[in-house]
Amino acid sequence: MACAAFAVQAHGYKLGAITVDHPYARATLPGQPTGGAYLRFENRGPSDRLVAVQTDIAQRVEMHDMKMEGDVMRMRQLDAIEVPTNKAVALHPGGLHLMLIGLKAPLKEGERFAMTLKFEKAGEVKVEVTVDAVKTGEPRDHKH
Repeated sequence: MACAAFAVQAHGYKLGAITVDHPYARATLPGQPTGGAYLRFENRGPSDRLVAVQTDIAQRVEMHDMKMEGDVMRMRQLDAIEVPTNKAVALHPGGLHLMLIGLKAPLKEGERFAMTLKFEKAGEVKVEVTVDAVKTGEPRDHKH
């Protein structure tokens, strides 16, 4: 599938009917092998799915979901993330997220890195991810 053109909008990106807003990651500790990336999708067109994610800063990127099952937080790897018609989907700590596995260097607050999102129907869009500080009381990204 050919790489589709996209428009950059003040911290957001547009790929056909899909908008991608505020891609960010959390800073990691030295030697921490994994990190998390988060963003928000909104789809004004036909239902689609995020099927792959790539970045040069990690060996691979996996799509994960975390949910409480009783008293235990469970994480599972997903094959895709659904992006339904006329719906917003938020990836955030403790829920749907992108797991950066095999980080080549720690993620430092204020840095930026490129990440390519591949949608089943809409194609590919390259986004710039901003590294934010970990918020007080927020758990560090989980280990894989």
